[in-house]
Amino acid sequence: MTTQRTDQFDSDRIGTRPRAEVEQRHDALEADAFGPNGGTQLSRGALTGYQWALGRGDGAPVTGAVAESTPDMDLLTAEVDAATVQLEAGPLTTLPRDYTQGVHDALAWVCGHTEVSP
Repeated sequence: MTTQRTDQFDSDRIGTRPRAEVEQRHDALEADAFGPNGGTQLSRGALTGYQWALGRGDGAPVTGAVAESTPDMDLLTAEVDAATVQLEAGPLTTLPRDYTQGVHDALAWVCGHTEVSP
């Protein structure tokens, strides 16, 4: 018999991070992307990762997976894993390496795999 967990979704958190903290990182990168330098592939990838984690993207940045709202921890972690696979695959990937690295770094931070946020 399985028991449905009701504590998996907490609207105040995205992955392991407070929603407000993820919003701050998103807003800082968004300002950079629209600034005079236009951001980098790394910052654009991180921005896209944060947007998707906040439930604002049409599909996951690497796999295209669709979440009905804010992605849960399983979906966030799966996207980190997919980014890792693409980074390890070398030049066979369809996304620019720096962009994929940005997605990976943002979502790894959201999931609590690292304390360093892009």
